[in-house]
Amino acid sequence: MVSSPAPPRDAARLVRTVIWIVLAAAVIGGVAWYAVFAATKEQDAAPPAPGSGSEQLVRENSYRLTAPAVEKAQLVEFLDFECPACGSIHPVVEELKAEFGDRITFVNRHFPLAAHANSGQAALAAEAASQQGKYQEMANRLFDTQPQWAGQQQSQAPLFRTYAEELGLDLAQFDAAVADQETEERVLADIADGEAVGVHGTPTFFLNGEKLTLTTKADFRQKLADAVK
Repeated sequence: MVSSPAPPRDAARLVRTVIWIVLAAAVIGGVAWYAVFAATKEQDAAPPAPGSGSEQLVRENSYRLTAPAVEKAQLVEFLDFECPACGSIHPVVEELKAEFGDRITFVNRHFPLAAHANSGQAALAAEAASQQGKYQEMANRLFDTQPQWAGQQQSQAPLFRTYAEELGLDLAQFDAAVADQETEERVLADIADGEAVGVHGTPTFFLNGEKLTLTTKADFRQKLADAVK
C-alpha cells in the first residue's frame, strides 16, 4: 500500500508537511501480500535522502517490542494502522516475533498515510496508550479490528477510546495524551525519519539497516533466519 504520510489530526496539514506524495489503490483479502511485495519493490527504486542513517531508523524512544538478551539483528517496521497490507502482514510479524524475538529486536515506527482518513488518529491512540504502558496491546487491537473501522471517513476516535477503556486505561489520562501537541509531534517525528530513510509507503521493513524486498512469507522468514545465524 503506497501513499503519502498523514499528520495525525488534519489531512490538509499533511499537504504542508509531507514531501513525498504517491497515491495507490487499497488492497484487500488475497491480494494483500502482493501489495506488500509491490510496495517494497517500488520503494527500493527510490534511494534514501542524503544524510539518512541508522539513527533515523531507531530512536532512543522508538517502540522496541522485543528485548533479546543478546541482540543479533534489528527489524524496523514503518506502519499505518489503517493500511490493509499492514493489517494482513501483522499476523505474520507476530509469528516471526514469537520465533525470533529472543534474538531480534522488533521495532515499530509510525507512518500514517494521507489516503487513510483515520490512520493518524489511530497512531495518536497507540501513542496515548503507550504512555500507560499499553502500546503493543493497543496496536494489536487496532490491527485486529481494522476491518470494522478502516475506510470510514468519519472520525473513529470515539471507537479508539472504547479500546482504551477495554484495555483498562485511565481515560482522562488517555484523552489528555491524545489532545497533547507533544503526542502528535512524536508521530510527525516518525514520519520525518521515515521520509529521510526512503520510506514512501507501508509496510516498509528494514533489517539491520537494509530495506527489505519481500516476495513470500517464507522469504521473509528466511531473511530473519539468515540474519541471526
